[in-house]
Amino acid sequence: GKNEWKNAATWPPAGATTREFYFSSGGKANTLYGDGKLAAQPDADDHPDQFVYDPANPVPTYGGGGCCQGTAVKFGSYDQREQETRNDVLVYDTEPFAQGVEASGPITVTLNVSSSAKDTDFTFKVMDVYPDGRAFNITENIQRMRYRNGYDKPLAWMKPGEVYPVTFQPIDTSYYFKPGHKLRVAISSSNFPRFDRNLNTGGNNYDESEGVIADNAVHHSRVYPSKLVLTVLP
Repeated sequence: GKNEWKNAATWPPAGATTREFYFSSGGKANTLYGDGKLAAQPDADDHPDQFVYDPANPVPTYGGGGCCQGTAVKFGSYDQREQETRNDVLVYDTEPFAQGVEASGPITVTLNVSSSAKDTDFTFKVMDVYPDGRAFNITENIQRMRYRNGYDKPLAWMKPGEVYPVTFQPIDTSYYFKPGHKLRVAISSSNFPRFDRNLNTGGNNYDESEGVIADNAVHHSRVYPSKLVLTVLP
């Protein structure tokens, strides 16, 4: 954003507060041309956004943070709009910021999700959307649903038709959104090869060759308040 270094004695910096952005749509948040948005309040009723995750056709990694994967991934920040034309990517935007927003501290995403598979993954990617439409990735994360209760807890399988809350491990960042820019969150079930594909079988994945196609959905309402919590400085 500002391309400057700052110092702080604590993390998050002193004076930091949080802002909540609730996922919202009429049930058609697929692609950047959909109706997904990030709102100040949750929807009254649930209009889940559904997509098909096929492990044989994962969303390819384009930029992001990481290391040690050779030439398979080119890390960094790149315009993500081409990926966001895929129907298995849900896109949610804020309104353009009237004033600049400095996000310094954890970003926490909580989703309420369902799946036709006993196990699947959910991913998120946070972006800065410029007034001309370019959308540059800032950070990303992933959660395998079988481990949603903790990696030291019993495996938690999913049942078709049931909605499960999942909170991703917080991701830290320090980024300045300029006036007129928007915050975007894209949700999917893959980011490959940055993250291992889930074959959706409930098996080990590493010793399997056949995957299961999953019908996945993100729910958002007062009953299912899917949201992003942003740490901001005044």
